[in-house]
Amino acid sequence: MLRLERLEIRQGAFRLSADVTVEPGRIVALLGPSGAGKSTLLDVIAGFLPPTSGRVLWNGTDLGPLAPGARPLSMLFQDNNLFPHLTAAQNVGLGLRPDLRLSTDQRGAVDAALARVGLEGLGARKPAELSGGQRGRVALARILLRGRPLMLLDEPFAALGPALKTEMLGLVRDLARETGATVLLVTHDPADARAIADETMLVADGIAHPPHPTAALLADPPAALRAYLG
Repeated sequence: MLRLERLEIRQGAFRLSADVTVEPGRIVALLGPSGAGKSTLLDVIAGFLPPTSGRVLWNGTDLGPLAPGARPLSMLFQDNNLFPHLTAAQNVGLGLRPDLRLSTDQRGAVDAALARVGLEGLGARKPAELSGGQRGRVALARILLRGRPLMLLDEPFAALGPALKTEMLGLVRDLARETGATVLLVTHDPADARAIADETMLVADGIAHPPHPTAALLADPPAALRAYLG
């Protein structure tokens, strides 16, 4: 269970507060206007940015003292964070060992992860030789291989066309269901939330509101969400 306990984030004139709980295994969309703090909230959870006050808890453990790499999470960015000089298989293998000195079993696990996301036989290709959707699949394979229980996705498919984005979101949903991972997905598009999110958290006017069932929230949005949706 993810708990943001009386969290406060302040950067100059920017303010964001959160006092929310995300239940295990839920897919939660973070929806709200640009600049509201959705990505900043993920950065705090991931450990890239310290909160001004409050705590980030995972199953009751305070993540504050832990470096980003030691936290029980994986994060997927919009650029997929792939190294252009490495092959797809090597980029995935980084999820197991940064030095890429993989055992035979680990190389087999890399191949299995690539196959699971639909990239069987493409491990030798470099990112420039892959389509945008395929690069996203490589990044998802790395997350799958890491096996962390919390997945943070910061608009990773925003640059894709509607059909391909829907396909990738479906893959995220399927992987989350298979592994039992908890997912936080930053998006500007309510269609993304409708596609895969059990719940949606509105981030607006300096507050990350508690998550609510997505269908109900979008059917009867509060004033701040109505103002954003137009």
